[in-house]
Amino acid sequence: MTHPDSNPPDASLLRQRALSRWDNEGGAGPDGPQKAPASNDPAPVPNMGEAELVSLHIRVIALENLVIALLAGASDRQLELAREMAPYISPRPGFIPHPLTTRAADHMVDLVERASRFHSGEPS
Repeated sequence: MTHPDSNPPDASLLRQRALSRWDNEGGAGPDGPQKAPASNDPAPVPNMGEAELVSLHIRVIALENLVIALLAGASDRQLELAREMAPYISPRPGFIPHPLTTRAADHMVDLVERASRFHSGEPS
């Protein structure tokens, strides 16, 4: 909970933190997937309780619907770009493709297709 007398973080700082997490999680950059980190040690994953999993599930549903709404207003080129980005969800070099990775790429395309039901086709 935020204290009323505390200063909220600067928007640019929040953006930088989010982008650094994206980079650390192997997100696709302009030149494709990120290179393997210096260490191949797996990051510790905390155990999640049922309440945390339910909260995460709710957040994912909300984010998916928000993405669909945003894509519905996207230009045809932006929709094409979103489809082109799906194959960039790939394992780091030297790692075996995981079924969840493949499903995530398929899900990206599915979100674009779901948004196309609402797409106006007008340039934005």
